[in-house]
Amino acid sequence: MKVILFGATGMVGQGVLRECLLDPGIESVLAVGRSPTGQRHVKLREIRHDNFAEYSAIESELAGYDACFFCLGVSSVGMSEERYRHLTYDVTLAAATTLAQLNPQMVFVYVTGQGTDSTEQGRLMWARVKGKTENDLLKLPFKAAYMFRPAGIQPLHGIRSKTAWVQAIYVGAAPLLALLNRVAPKYMTTTEQVGRAMIKVARDGYRTPVLESEDINAV
Repeated sequence: MKVILFGATGMVGQGVLRECLLDPGIESVLAVGRSPTGQRHVKLREIRHDNFAEYSAIESELAGYDACFFCLGVSSVGMSEERYRHLTYDVTLAAATTLAQLNPQMVFVYVTGQGTDSTEQGRLMWARVKGKTENDLLKLPFKAAYMFRPAGIQPLHGIRSKTAWVQAIYVGAAPLLALLNRVAPKYMTTTEQVGRAMIKVARDGYRTPVLESEDINAV
């Protein structure tokens, strides 16, 4: 399986990249991003790309892939709805629309979050925007698309958040997160489990297009 990965330098993306490089069934990984991953591996190739609203300059590099793991995301804290919609909906749909045209047999896996509002009518701005993004991704002509909605995610294997204060919380709460992952799979997962689940779903499918934390852990 050949995979395209967006967001490989973020916490979730780092975990997904690790599992892709370890999985013997994955032939190659193309990481598309603004900054280098800092990794070297025979399977890994990277494309530096700054304009996530437009892909004509690199379209020829994006054909021939079996799956896309889309792990780009931003917090809505302090952000207007217009700005958040651009960075969440517009950016995601620009990439997905291009990939659907180039790779109609592709499986597209998108990381959203627990509480996403599929009705697009709720009071939480971020949840409405995420819901709109999910709904429109599911309309694209991919072989299949899956929405991953993790709640809490425990970083493993030295994976770190790029945000210093978030990383400090993860370090301090590591024992509690490990306990919650064992006793409350509805609310916790790990970067390893997310990565493995994405690969499994892309390869074998799943009974529903939306996977909550408990589904991710079960996969």
